[in-house]
Amino acid sequence: MNDQLSDSMTDNIPEFTVGDISTAIKRILEGNFSRVKVRGEVTELKQYPSGHIYFSLKDEQGKLTAIIWRFTAAKLKMQLENGIEIVATGKISSYGERSSYQLIVDQVDYAGEGAMLARIEKLRKKLEEEGLFAQERKRLIPLLPQTVGVITSPKGAVLHDIKTTIARRFPRDIIIWPVAVQGDGAAEQIALAIEGFNQFNSETQISRPDILIVARGGGSLEDLMAFNDERVVRAAANSQIPLISAVGHETDTTLIDFASDRRAPTPTAAAEMAVPSKADMIAGLMQYTTRLSKGLIHLNQAYRLQLNKAVAKLPDIPTLLAQSRMRLDDRSYRLDLALPALVMKRRHRLSAIKPVDQYVVGLIHRFKNYLEMNKMQMASSWRHYVQQQKSALPFFSVSTIKTLSREKTLRLEGLSARLEALSPHAVLSRGYVFVKDKHGNTVTQARKLRAGSELNLIFYDGEKTVRVVKEQDKRQEMLDI
Repeated sequence: MNDQLSDSMTDNIPEFTVGDISTAIKRILEGNFSRVKVRGEVTELKQYPSGHIYFSLKDEQGKLTAIIWRFTAAKLKMQLENGIEIVATGKISSYGERSSYQLIVDQVDYAGEGAMLARIEKLRKKLEEEGLFAQERKRLIPLLPQTVGVITSPKGAVLHDIKTTIARRFPRDIIIWPVAVQGDGAAEQIALAIEGFNQFNSETQISRPDILIVARGGGSLEDLMAFNDERVVRAAANSQIPLISAVGHETDTTLIDFASDRRAPTPTAAAEMAVPSKADMIAGLMQYTTRLSKGLIHLNQAYRLQLNKAVAKLPDIPTLLAQSRMRLDDRSYRLDLALPALVMKRRHRLSAIKPVDQYVVGLIHRFKNYLEMNKMQMASSWRHYVQQQKSALPFFSVSTIKTLSREKTLRLEGLSARLEALSPHAVLSRGYVFVKDKHGNTVTQARKLRAGSELNLIFYDGEKTVRVVKEQDKRQEMLDI
């Protein structure tokens, strides 16, 4: 009886194929878990050349296989890495061939602010080690840009604040590149805008901006995550155009702030940094003009005072020239008198000496002729020289005239010294005497003298007659008669 009942119950169990079971399970999973959020840590992350991403989410209770198709992976607003905690949104599905189930992911978010901050800090350290935030990479903000490029959302108050601030301070041309500032694809749009502005050149229809402003209003950390994206940060760091970041409120900090050339607390402050105040520039220019004028006046007065002091110390040129001319005339007159006087003096001194022999007489005649000739030559040369010096006097300084006068005086003294050295009278002045006999012949040898002979001794200041005594009288050599 029991066996019959057991067989009857077995006959009533429905029979399914493997495919039926797989399909039924898949239908139940997708029906009951059509839209779920799963929180877990990313592990076993793999990205295939096809573009699909496979990974697992795990926590303390289990592990769930997940997959992101390539068309969804291209739209992710964050980059997956092993070890980060995320919230994956999608649906649960099964894979019958392997009797497994998995999460088909279509959206990925950080699991709370803690996970996002950890991710941001990790990326910050990485980029800082690469030198993207180095101070030497920072570019100077131009003083007065002609064109300002603005990267922001076309909607909202941010763009309006930037435009009105620039118009109020110093109207400039503004080129707006509208982008999404949060959500899917925002980071990609912002990076493309920065790179696009840098590609403008003379060949493009739009002129290249002189400065860029990347701005958005305040928001949560998740809303600002597009400005923490690695591609956006790299685009800002590599921008050849100076870039000002103005993301969020004053207390908000994103990674683009580290890579930008200047960080502004608000979009309005960014516009103030980009464009100077026209009124302030005019006031500053007026102040500099006033200071420059006063400085020039003071400098002019100082130089004028120095010039007046220097002029006061300068000699009176006309008076100096007149004095020099008078001094030259005086020297000329005195030299005209001095030369004949000197010649007469030398002649008188020579005439006072009686000729001692024909040689001396000839020598004296030659001296007289030499003196006469030099007298005439010097007188003629001096008159000619004086006339030249008088005509050229305005071009001579006092020192030049003194030098010329000193040279002529030295030359005259030299000639006088030569005449004096050759004069027989000069020889007698040094203690020598001329000896001649009573007939006027020069006596040069003592052995020819005889006792009793009379001799004439010619001294410097006159003549004396002496007689030669006997040779044996050694006590007297000469006796004055």
